Amino acid sequence: MIHRLQSRPESKGLGMTSQRARDRLIERLRDQGIRDERVLNVMRALPRHAFLDEALASRAYEDTALPIGKGQTISQPWVVARMTEALIEKRMPAKVLEIGTGSGYQTAVLASLGIPVFTVERIDELLRTARPRFRQLKLHELIRSKHDDGNLGWAENGPFDAILLTCAAPALVRPLLAQLADSGVLISPVGVDAAKQKLVRVEKTDGQLIEQDLGPVSFVPLLPGVL
Repeated sequence: MIHRLQSRPESKGLGMTSQRARDRLIERLRDQGIRDERVLNVMRALPRHAFLDEALASRAYEDTALPIGKGQTISQPWVVARMTEALIEKRMPAKVLEIGTGSGYQTAVLASLGIPVFTVERIDELLRTARPRFRQLKLHELIRSKHDDGNLGWAENGPFDAILLTCAAPALVRPLLAQLADSGVLISPVGVDAAKQKLVRVEKTDGQLIEQDLGPVSFVPLLPGVL
């Protein structure tokens, strides 16, 4: 549901879904600074084309966001890799809360790392499309999903060792911070203007929040309510 600002020009001629196309994508991610081999290996193995309509599947391994309907997009691979890398930088979380299931691609990346994921999506149609993908990839046992307002989180299953948002809030969302365990990490885009948003990593230590700016991004907004 996101794409990076100031990204490199996307490579053309990858109109295929072969392993070779995936390998070339991973090399581009590595060239752009992604270093965590756990993340790269999972993204190499995961079929991104399975999260797209057939008409767009041939573009699955371009490093770009692509439409998935309802005004949403599947995240740019570089951003998925960077967010995941930042999330597991210090330790592998025991469970993650994801706000914004979208296509389910980011969810599947986390679950492929062996992390139990609780994911919340406000658009029912997107969630109903994502769930069969999780089953087909045999990741469904690690994923619990809910149709709800992401601003509320999923308190009954908290606290969470990590929280990841795939949509931009005007500021850090207090109910989500309250559901973050001590020593936990939250990854969130912040900002109202899509051209001025930043990706932040927040670590909670003894109740205090330590914020790190991970650079400029552009995300769809975190909206209230459900559809």
